[in-house]
Amino acid sequence: MTSKKVLVIDDSKVIRLRVRDMLPEGDYEILEAKDGREGLQLIEQSDPTLIMLDFLLPRVSGWEVYQELAKTGLLGAIPLVIMSGRKEEVTEKLQEPFEWFEFIEKPFEREELEAAIQEAFRKARKARPVKAAAPASETVASGSVDLSPIYAKLAALETAFEEFKAKPVGDADTVAQLQAAVAQLQATPPRDGDEARLAALEAENQRLHAEVEQLKRAVHQIVAALRRLQGAH
Repeated sequence: MTSKKVLVIDDSKVIRLRVRDMLPEGDYEILEAKDGREGLQLIEQSDPTLIMLDFLLPRVSGWEVYQELAKTGLLGAIPLVIMSGRKEEVTEKLQEPFEWFEFIEKPFEREELEAAIQEAFRKARKARPVKAAAPASETVASGSVDLSPIYAKLAALETAFEEFKAKPVGDADTVAQLQAAVAQLQATPPRDGDEARLAALEAENQRLHAEVEQLKRAVHQIVAALRRLQGAH
């Protein structure tokens, strides 16, 4: 039987050893990280079966680790137990009910730990719902924020980006013209001043190429950011 690989991210050695002692040897392989940065490295390197995450950590906090898990799509994919000595530290950032992780308050007993782990696995097995297209009047209950302008902007940006990919923009046309001019100059015998003009055209050609690439990257980044915002709500 394959043992479960449990990553315990806590700056307290006492807690890390306590978890190790409470979980049956052979059923669990315990990995330890003493801060959030080390924890993120082990998540990437060791592919844990379960993560136990202290919310207050040095260097990179538990809240920042949680955000990274959400950003990379691991939240809900890897069972997660968040630990804290004060539940309020967690609820200040994350509202109850906790849908994608289980919370356990420190200090805890063996039975509480085992129950939290079972619940974390149950929550991770839940299928994450596919978010339907937002209605025009969708709002966020906590702040009564109307999201319809965001969704409209996202749709407009996606349409504009598809049009941008389908046909060259004005700068791209200019780049093609400059390339033709450079080729023509290269094919004719040099005259006084030609080298300077050729260098200027090549410099302008490179500048416009760079601007077109920057525009493409900017559109990609805006669309990606709005997609993340749409998924968060």
